[in-house]
Amino acid sequence: MNIQIFGKSKCFDTKKAERYFKERRIKVQNIDLVKYGMSPGEFRSVKSAVGGLQNMLDEKSREYEALHIAYLERQEDIEQAAMEHPGLLKTPIVRNGKQATVGYCPEVWKTWE
Repeated sequence: MNIQIFGKSKCFDTKKAERYFKERRIKVQNIDLVKYGMSPGEFRSVKSAVGGLQNMLDEKSREYEALHIAYLERQEDIEQAAMEHPGLLKTPIVRNGKQATVGYCPEVWKTWE
């Protein structure tokens, strides 16, 4: 199992996800999403695993409002904005190979063990 947790340092759900795996003694790779972002390949992999870009966007984030994402029509423009401003994404994003979840999803992670 190769678990990656993409999260924000001040995100409560990211801390809960880290604790979930630590309690089960599962090694994880923690990645600060705001600082390092995601590679295009990782982004595409997560997007396909969670059912599309809309499931990844945090509509309550400050950046969502500031960048006027709701008014962008082309999917490519929204995807480009999400790549350039990772604060737009919901956290934690937890990857296990080709599988991924967005948000706190212990019921899914349990099936990975």
